[in-house]
Amino acid sequence: MDELEKELLEMICEVCKIKGPLPDDISTTAPLIGPESPLDIDSLDAVEIVFTVQNRYKVRIDSEETSRKVLVSLKSLADFVRENR
Repeated sequence: MDELEKELLEMICEVCKIKGPLPDDISTTAPLIGPESPLDIDSLDAVEIVFTVQNRYKVRIDSEETSRKVLVSLKSLADFVRENR
């Protein structure tokens, strides 16, 4: 996990109020949202993540289709931020 991915993971935990220690082996390619997510993030959390990422990193996630692609995994979110800063 690179620095941006760690930073995004910390931000997600803060925004979504994820408590307790996280598993050490969270994969950056694991599903970010839904029942398979190791973070147990739902669609309402996704809205908060998009809002926070847009404000913090000054990127625009402008459609539902784009947000679905961007929020597939921690890696896809980090890649989007890198490409659009």
